[in-house]
Amino acid sequence: MPLFGKREEEPEPEVAGDPPGWTRREALINVDPVRLPGDLVLPADAEAVVVFAHGSGSSRRSPRNLQVAERLHADKLGTLLFDLLTEPEAEDRARVFDIDLLARRLEGAVRWVWRWPGVGHLPVALFGASTGAAAALVTASRVREVAAVVSRGGRPGLAGETLERVTAPTLLIVGEQDPEVLELNRVAQARIHGETKLEVVPGATHLFEEEGALERVADLAAGWFVTHLTGEKGGRLSLSDVI
Repeated sequence: MPLFGKREEEPEPEVAGDPPGWTRREALINVDPVRLPGDLVLPADAEAVVVFAHGSGSSRRSPRNLQVAERLHADKLGTLLFDLLTEPEAEDRARVFDIDLLARRLEGAVRWVWRWPGVGHLPVALFGASTGAAAALVTASRVREVAAVVSRGGRPGLAGETLERVTAPTLLIVGEQDPEVLELNRVAQARIHGETKLEVVPGATHLFEEEGALERVADLAAGWFVTHLTGEKGGRLSLSDVI
């Protein structure tokens, strides 16, 4: 199971015309001492925002995360995909597996979303893949206003002792044919004190490349977020709470 490698070359995303009222913006996330590029999409009447944390060797242009994001847009969920590391940092193995660093960057992105005009009152959730899932769980343990977490093929054990402090509803999605990661997620599920569910996608391997596997991931994530981010369960805040 590959955990680290040179950042993969990812295709430029196809940009289609959005319906009226949508916001699609490229942005720079200021997380001192660096500024990280990101892509923010807000459907009309967005009810929440999901911030993505990609895995090692990937970036904000991960085709798998982009596919999940497009599925979330259909349920009026905004998304922010951003690079957790600069290009030089992404070539440094120590940085790639520095979960505390990744979590600090992710927390900065969450607070950046809350400052975006018209978004500060919306609940924010996290979607993490591989090492990004560990960063998402650490962030959720530190920022209790994070309303929900979804992990895709995640390495939650890398979050260490902070797992016991995660209270946000957490969905762990793992492929059936990814036995090592499946066992790690079972162990992590027992350590998380908040609401937690483990979903195993039949026939799927680590990257969910099998036919229909990633679509299943996207549907599971959308269902979890809609359940925990809309209505009375949504963790809406005022800007004064987060700035």
